Amino acid sequence: MTRKLLSSGSTFEKKIGYSRAVIEGNWVFVSGTTGYNYKTMNIASDVIAQTEQCLKNIIDTLKQADAKIEDVVRVTYILPDASDFEKCWPTLRHYFENIRPAATMFSAGLADPKMKIEIQVTALKKNKL
Repeated sequence: MTRKLLSSGSTFEKKIGYSRAVIEGNWVFVSGTTGYNYKTMNIASDVIAQTEQCLKNIIDTLKQADAKIEDVVRVTYILPDASDFEKCWPTLRHYFENIRPAATMFSAGLADPKMKIEIQVTALKKNKL
């Protein structure tokens, strides 16, 4: 199998030593993704808006990997304030209700205090051999 690395172009990837996503065969491993709009480098102050932007960023990354949101088999949510998680449920349900990936949520500090949520996914591309 050939390993392929995807980059968002962020300088952090080179400084820290990571990739936006790694593709190994039919597997796609998307790094923790925050609610920054990568085109404007702005981030909303609201956890719901950040959740929506996280998922848009993830969908864009999956597309670059020739995958779709429907291919997601695992999702991890990281929130500095666990009490914010329930506010995100309607947005998460909108994207994942019919997919129903295995999921974990935990509370931890994030790299920037503006960040209210970080989402990481693993996808298994279907019929792409």
